[in-house]
Amino acid sequence: MLTFHRLCVRTTFSARLLKTTGRTEHASGRHWSHSAGRCSPTCRALVYERHGEPTQVVQLKNMDLPPLGSKDVQVKILAAPVNPSDINMIQGTYAILPDLPAVGGNEGVAEVVEVGDRVTSVKVGDWVIPKDAGLGTWRTDAVLSEDDVVSLPNTIPLLSAATLGVNPCTAYRMLSDFEDLKAGDTVIQNAANSGVGQAVIQLAAARGVNTVNVIRDRPEFTHLSDRLKAMGATHVIKEEELRQPALKELFKTCPKPKLALNGVGGRSATELLRHLQRGGSMVTYGGMSKQPVTVPVVRRSVTHV
Repeated sequence: MLTFHRLCVRTTFSARLLKTTGRTEHASGRHWSHSAGRCSPTCRALVYERHGEPTQVVQLKNMDLPPLGSKDVQVKILAAPVNPSDINMIQGTYAILPDLPAVGGNEGVAEVVEVGDRVTSVKVGDWVIPKDAGLGTWRTDAVLSEDDVVSLPNTIPLLSAATLGVNPCTAYRMLSDFEDLKAGDTVIQNAANSGVGQAVIQLAAARGVNTVNVIRDRPEFTHLSDRLKAMGATHVIKEEELRQPALKELFKTCPKPKLALNGVGGRSATELLRHLQRGGSMVTYGGMSKQPVTVPVVRRSVTHV
């Protein structure tokens, strides 16, 4: 019987990690194999041969295992999430696309179950994550070059390890690369309940940086607000409050933001810009509204990543 692990995402498509066997080959020539038992010649993987809506183009397939090379490691995938970028890759709208056919999934954590005789950086039992995106983590096991993985402590919570490679790194770089933030400074962000947004909250709080966190109104707004504040959020407000005069009162309790982080675009991004300090920066890392960023005629620095 197959065991399924699912991480919730804001999409109609859910990918499940299968506890069975399999293998596929990445477009670059790197091989991923999946095997619940080391002697099994096949695995299971979520594969797409053309771009389109995931529910229409993704198929669960058996894949052959490749031989283990001297500088290869065989791993068992422990958990793999579903991110919006995974869906965009399948749809063919993402900036980086693997060659087809491809296996879905950019993130995940795996346990090393066998190593080649010239492998030096990892050993059996280690936890590893992909070094780069596009390797295809929606499968059960893999054989890949030791250069394609990064080891990490297996004391990290499993779900944290599986989601370490994309959102927390994005949050860290945005907080570090564009403004010299000091304790007491302020960052404002939309999509604050997203994976990136939650990482921003926690990293900023650890550095003593205030965060003004914008989320859409919803019936469970108070519950969500309390959860974000428990993570370290200084303020949590609704999108509508960005356009209300009362927001000026908020900035009497903390400085106006040096940095705005935009994952939505459209009017939300414009309102973030309006509340920046003069000379502040806005970094755009996503566009969930699918609307362009409109910049008001004021002195601001706008950066898109």
